[in-house]
Amino acid sequence: MEILKALFTKLASKYTEDLRLINQFWEEIEVGYSSPFRHYHNLNHLKYMLDKMNEHRGLLNDTDTIIFSIFYHDIVYDVKNSYNEEESASFAKERLKKMKVSESITKKCEHQIISTKKHQLDDDSDTNFLIDFDLAILGETPHKYKAYTQQIRKEYEIYPDEVYNSGRKKVVEHFLDMENIFKTSEFQLTFEKQAKENLKAEWLTL
Repeated sequence: MEILKALFTKLASKYTEDLRLINQFWEEIEVGYSSPFRHYHNLNHLKYMLDKMNEHRGLLNDTDTIIFSIFYHDIVYDVKNSYNEEESASFAKERLKKMKVSESITKKCEHQIISTKKHQLDDDSDTNFLIDFDLAILGETPHKYKAYTQQIRKEYEIYPDEVYNSGRKKVVEHFLDMENIFKTSEFQLTFEKQAKENLKAEWLTL
């Protein structure tokens, strides 16, 4: 994933000249997202989100913050932990501070990462786009959606079907209960209908 490394290095270099530090932080990201148990929340997921960001770049106010948020939003990921987002936000805060990133960007990054937990409409349009980049997979073709659900199941393979299906059903219902899964009009137009069809189809299998 040389493209991801180059993007992270280019962004971080705007804030610090310490290449050793930048390389160290990139290696943390690469190793973290390359753990063998990460079947979906891995480097491919980051690339997917960054591709979605590039498609909507002209509608964003602060791409630096969003890129930092994408790289760090799942840096802490443990299926047994219910505080992954909060811990990822703290992790990002620490790293951004060491890179001398401004406090305003750091705070926005923390907020954006935590917002990926409950997927609620936010006052900040960039945060809404970040949430939609993260959830866009829900509105992909049924074939891609099925691959996604299989990858998620592998991440939770420590749980038997009875336990997993019960928990997954709650997640699916969480999205189906939303008036709008996607927070921006752009993603509502493109992904909302298909996402609801995919989720309803999965619900019937659980």
